[in-house]
Amino acid sequence: MPAIGAAIRELRRRRQLSTRDLAARSGIAHSTISLLERDRISPSVDTLGAILEAMGSTLTGFFSEIGPALPHSPFYRAEDLVEIGRADGVSYRMVGINHPSRKLLMLRETYQPGADTGEAFSHKAQEAGIVTTGAVEVSVGDETRLLRAGDAYYFDSETPHRFRNPGPEPAELVSAITPPTY
Repeated sequence: MPAIGAAIRELRRRRQLSTRDLAARSGIAHSTISLLERDRISPSVDTLGAILEAMGSTLTGFFSEIGPALPHSPFYRAEDLVEIGRADGVSYRMVGINHPSRKLLMLRETYQPGADTGEAFSHKAQEAGIVTTGAVEVSVGDETRLLRAGDAYYFDSETPHRFRNPGPEPAELVSAITPPTY
């Protein structure tokens, strides 16, 4: 999570407000605003929303302004891919976790033998992937296919879907989900 204190302080400065003025407008304690601006504490969504609203801004506007200024590299070594799944079952290694305006969830997925995502689920997005090694059984709605290395899929994620590895060897695939809602 980016340190946002300096951005809050700068927005307050541009509005020519003291921390006490901002506290009175937002209903957030003066001491809390001071701690936030010094990155001593992280705000809840509600607290940040109240502070931004008091300055005529929104969460979306605030983060879109500070996002491009955050340092990031366009390159990631294998060890830099953050695990957001479980290495002992279904591993999801994420590309670009620190990209400031990420609109895509890019994953290197590994399914251990017998690994399964569980009950079919859905979310608002689209997803696509290519199996790189092994085989993965993919169910989308009423259709189920066993996909092997080189095979691919693309579907609307609002359709309930499920992945599993029925084979004796680990299976890997590279996938993308947009927007990154999973």
